[in-house]
Amino acid sequence: MLRSFFSKNCAGRALWSAEKRAFSSLSIKNHERVLPKRTFFKEPPALNEIATLTIRNGPIFHGTSFGANRNVSGEAVFTTSPVGYVESMTDPSYKQQILVFTQPLIGNYGVPSSEARDENGLLRFFESPGIQCAGVVVSDVALQYSHWTAVESLSQWCAREGIAAVSGVDTRAIVTYLREQGSSLAKINIGEEYDADEDEAFTDPGAVNLVSQVSTREPFFVSGGDGSLNIAVIDCGVKENILRSLVSRGASITVFPFDYPIQQVASNFDGIFLTNGPGDPTHLTKSVANLRELIASYNGPIMGICMGHQLLALASGAKTIKLKYGNRGHNIPALDIASGSCHITSQNHGYAVDVATLPKDWKATWINLNDQSNEGIAHVSRPISSVQFHPEARGGPMDTYYLFDDYIAKAKEFSKARAAATASA
Repeated sequence: MLRSFFSKNCAGRALWSAEKRAFSSLSIKNHERVLPKRTFFKEPPALNEIATLTIRNGPIFHGTSFGANRNVSGEAVFTTSPVGYVESMTDPSYKQQILVFTQPLIGNYGVPSSEARDENGLLRFFESPGIQCAGVVVSDVALQYSHWTAVESLSQWCAREGIAAVSGVDTRAIVTYLREQGSSLAKINIGEEYDADEDEAFTDPGAVNLVSQVSTREPFFVSGGDGSLNIAVIDCGVKENILRSLVSRGASITVFPFDYPIQQVASNFDGIFLTNGPGDPTHLTKSVANLRELIASYNGPIMGICMGHQLLALASGAKTIKLKYGNRGHNIPALDIASGSCHITSQNHGYAVDVATLPKDWKATWINLNDQSNEGIAHVSRPISSVQFHPEARGGPMDTYYLFDDYIAKAKEFSKARAAATASA
């Protein structure tokens, strides 16, 4: 239905502006992401049960459980964020990972409502409809909470969503190990210690296409402004705040599944936006092929964040690499090469663009000042750019938020130029 709508309405170019405003409301009925039905668990938290975190071929840590009575496996990673555990745990980029918090106390301000939405119908407090990580590990958990937005404790939330959770362990030792050995496969067992001889029981999330598990199954539309500015968003596991950052600037957005052939419908949009997402970007071969065609045929602005940054690089002909332990936190310094200014950024990724493989018509624009990894690229002559960090998360807090303003300005400029060309034809 979507493609037939486009082919039918693109014939009359004189009606281009009117068609743009009518497009989403007529052809797309969904107004939020379409995901598989979630399973909720009725059992109360498994409080004070013996809980064991076993790192494959590494140390074993004993603590107590405060979440679901379930054994889980995934990749152990750590985040240095001092606040924002709700946003981190609902970030699709953490899919199938066991999240270790370096902040000593977690859970003191509870968990807000998962149903609350803003004036645009977007989730107010969550980055996606539910918890995305497989498990959480903390030094100390607050079972009692206090905050005006809270409706339940972190323990109750984890139990309801089936998330294993461990407290009372030395997270400093875990982080030290992960920094030295790199992100590692791990397993949480509730009630008994894991047998280290059964290594085949560890699940490697890097071996599968995690994006396919978090991307919307069908396109959906979010209205913004007067409907004259329309942005197409490729959902690789989008954070709700990325959508909010676009809509709050007057853009209506149509969000497509990660592998949708966007090049076939791009002419109906004033810009294309590529979102964050989990896992290894090289699994998304179809998405990369679509982007390669898009770059060759579309003249409007294209912007990518995180996974979108890596996919854009792959589509350009560059390569990506897996980082030793990734960059995850709200306080990571990045250098804007053009201005020479350092900005504090929020990040969540385990892969990076190999800047040495960039083609000659692309350039590096940002550098991570901790590990010197690439943080941004841009085409040398076209309005195409991307960043590895998350400007919408406001790590500075406003250091890089202007990147959305720049992108929307380019989209408006492209829209006006296209409308003028249509009017003079």
